[in-house]
This record gives sequence, C-alpha cells and structure tokens, in this order.
Amino acid sequence: MNYDAALDQAIGKLHDEGRYRTFIDIERRKGAYPHAVWTRPDGTEQQITVWCGNDYLGMGQHPAVLAAMHEALDATGAGSGGTRNISGTTVYHKKLEAELADLHDKEAALVFSSAYIANDATLSTLRKLFPGLIIYSDELNHASMIEGIKRFDGAKRIFRHNDVAHLRELLEADDPEAPKLIAFESIYSMDGDFGPIAAICDLADEFNALTYLDEVHAVGMYGPRGGGVAERDGLSGRIDIFNGTLGKAFGVFGGYIAASAKMVDAIRSYAPGFIFTTSLPPAIAAGAAASIAFLKTEEGQKLRDMQQLHARILKMRLKGLGMPIIDHGSHIVPVHVGHPVHCKALSDMLLNEFGIYVQPINFPTVPRGTERLRFTPSPVHTPDQIETLVHGMDALWAQCKLNRSAAVA
Repeated sequence: MNYDAALDQAIGKLHDEGRYRTFIDIERRKGAYPHAVWTRPDGTEQQITVWCGNDYLGMGQHPAVLAAMHEALDATGAGSGGTRNISGTTVYHKKLEAELADLHDKEAALVFSSAYIANDATLSTLRKLFPGLIIYSDELNHASMIEGIKRFDGAKRIFRHNDVAHLRELLEADDPEAPKLIAFESIYSMDGDFGPIAAICDLADEFNALTYLDEVHAVGMYGPRGGGVAERDGLSGRIDIFNGTLGKAFGVFGGYIAASAKMVDAIRSYAPGFIFTTSLPPAIAAGAAASIAFLKTEEGQKLRDMQQLHARILKMRLKGLGMPIIDHGSHIVPVHVGHPVHCKALSDMLLNEFGIYVQPINFPTVPRGTERLRFTPSPVHTPDQIETLVHGMDALWAQCKLNRSAAVA
C-alpha cells in the first residue's frame, strides 16, 4: 500500500468538501481576554477579539484562580508525579473533588484529565458494574459520550433528540427487570438547546433507570452556585451521575464525574481511563478548585448575569439584521450559514477584515447543510466589541449575498 497516497487522498477529500480545518496561532494575554494576538502565516501579528472561546466567564485570567495556581506551583512544582494510585493524589486533588461534590450536592466526585475522558471512561465501564445494562442515549449526545457507549459491551438504544415519547417507547420495549441508564445533556452545544431533564427523570423513576447527565456547557453558567441547569431547576437530587468540565466556564483544564460515594468508588476502581493515566498537575487542580469556589459566590452570579445579558444583546442585534439565529435561550449564539465553503469564507473575512475570530463549525461536528458560526459572548466582551461584531456580520452577510431570515428553530 502507498501510505502517503492514502493520507493525501484522505486530506484531499476534506479540502474538496470545504471542511479542512486550520488552526490559527493565537496568544491570549493575561487580563486582556477576549483580546488576543494572532500570528499570521507570514509571521506578522494582529490584535484580534476571540468570539468563539469556551472560557465562557473569563475565569482563565481571574486573579483568584491565578493566585491559587501560583501558590500550588511554588509549593509542589510542575507535575503530579504519577497516577492517582501511584503518588499522584495530592491535597489539591482532594480539595478539588470536595468542591465538585459540594457543587452538585453529591457524596463524591472524581477528577479526570478531561471531560471527554470522563465520559468515555465512565460510560464504557458501567457494564462491568451492572451486568446486562442497557444504555439509552440521545442521538445528539457529544462525541465523547458516543465513543464511551460504543466501547460499552452491552445493549444500546438511541432515542430521537429530546424526544421523551420515543424514549418511553424504547424503555417499554425492553425487559422491565434489566438494569437501565439514560445518558443525555443539559445543554447541547451546537444549537444551544436544553435537554428535558425533569421529563427524563420522570421516565427514569418509572422504569427504574439510572440518569447520566452531561453538564459540560452548563456548569459554572447556570444555577445559584454554578451547579448547572439541574441545580437551576432544582433537579440535582434526581441525577445519579453528573459529568462536567473544568475547561470551559471554570477556565482551567480537566473533567470529572460527581455521584454517590459507592458509584465514584466503583468507577475509580474499574475504569482504565482513570486508573492508567497521570493525574492533573497540582497547580491545575488548585486553580480549578479556586474557580469553582468563586463561582459559588454572589460575585460569581454577577458574572453569570452579565454573560446572559451580553448573549441577549447579541442575539437581539443579529436578529434585528435578519440573521438566521438559532435561539433556544442559552448562552450560546449560533448563526446558521448552511454551506461549508461560505462558512469558512465568512470566518476568514471576519478575522482578516475586522479582527474577529470565530471558528467555522462544519461536518462532522454538525450535520451537512447546517454549517454555522457559533459565538460565545462573555461578561468581559464590551459593548464596543459587540458593536464591531454586529457591523462586521452585517457587512459581510451583504457582501456574500447570504439570505436574511427569521430565527432558525
């Protein structure tokens, strides 16, 4: 086999379809986010504004987070030195897991190297704990959940997105005595829509199923202490296993699950994705714990309120221009483009002409024909930056002769 030719063919296909992904070189400046510096391919630099980051609340530059990280770095050095089982569990990891358990009102939590790994490792391990388990998964669950369920050696059922009636049909068709788990999300990141948590919990109660809720795009962002949509809606006690990230609203790095002490102990003891990997650096754990603690306070709520205000303003301004906004009431602002080449062209022109960085979202992240630009306004974006974005979108939408329409459902 000509391996180079095979690689050329695979990459060429992406170019032909207009969905080849390019990484732009940016450097965030502490205290200046969402401003950053873009190093162009020719080596020159340009000031830009980041509009697609997942540091939803700007906590990646918050003084409380940086102080905690500096303190831990000076005290312990760079790395943890091992897996959690072999010298890699520190006081910083234990403090972080205590903060997370408290955040979700659970007995325990377990930190992983990412939320992707947390989903993959946990979901793929559950069959070892519950022989005969059937997993019911929303069709739009994140890739990490899909991969974990694929590797799960047991029965799987896929229900239509947010379709509680279809989920009921699937549950009714299976053995009532079989152990069951329903895996879903609180906020689906590409459309920004909410999962029907209460209705799914009602079904879980009726059919004696466990609930597994991915709150990656909600933790820190919703609820009086940042515990997510389940906390906001008073449903935390009805969720058996939470999955979350430390790398979005909390502004640091890592992922976790939160559940009963028995559940966490079992995952800790059986999941290869936890057992056989180096633990988070202590400084990362310290920064994440500080961020979570801060966002539980009134000052944290002020950041959430400001973020929601900026999201509402941006949606209102873009809708006023007839932009095809996908608006489900969350903090995420997707603008439907519908073609990979147009989507990439808009992204490039916004960057080059207006200093606005927003990454095009193409297949396979979203279905073909639903390509979009996905904006994530934060509390640290200013009115002037919002105005620049709106002006740029208006000018380029006209230049590219794209349709203007009402909001997309």
